[in-house]
Amino acid sequence: MPTVAVESTTLQHLQTAYDGESNARVRYRLFAVQADLDGYRDVASLFRAAARAEQIHAENHARVIRSLGADPTCHIVPINVHNTATNLRDAIKGEEYERDVMYPEFIAEAKKSRQNAAARTFSYALDAEAEHARLYRAALDNLTAGRSEVTYYICLVCGFTTSDAEIARCTICNNPREKFEVVS
Repeated sequence: MPTVAVESTTLQHLQTAYDGESNARVRYRLFAVQADLDGYRDVASLFRAAARAEQIHAENHARVIRSLGADPTCHIVPINVHNTATNLRDAIKGEEYERDVMYPEFIAEAKKSRQNAAARTFSYALDAEAEHARLYRAALDNLTAGRSEVTYYICLVCGFTTSDAEIARCTICNNPREKFEVVS
């Protein structure tokens, strides 16, 4: 017998997170194109890597939504693309909101409701978003046109993103380097 979704705050939070991560993926892919056009190949690489990580977060949230008997839904909103510096500031603002406000609230509620799978997917995303905020801030602080592409490594389990080619295991979920995807 198929599972029937029971509307809950956790399910609403999962849908909100799925929608947000899906929109972030599209936004960052467009920001990558603009960064390439502006001559910031290193920043374009970062936006592409983050877009892939956001896709992983959305897929993780979708898996939990389905396990609760619902279908993941999102509405892609129109994206305003500006110059690379402005796009980085917008990305930092979004990542810091997820890190400081959205995901902590979602995690607390999921734990209170004993929705361990939801708490885990939210925690993975929160930790990865914190790293994205740090990477975006560093990119903005060091914005110099003409830099070469950077290779990033994205954990396919949690979306952790790093440029450390020597990483052996994910610092968030402890998965081995073999479970990383290379994006440049």
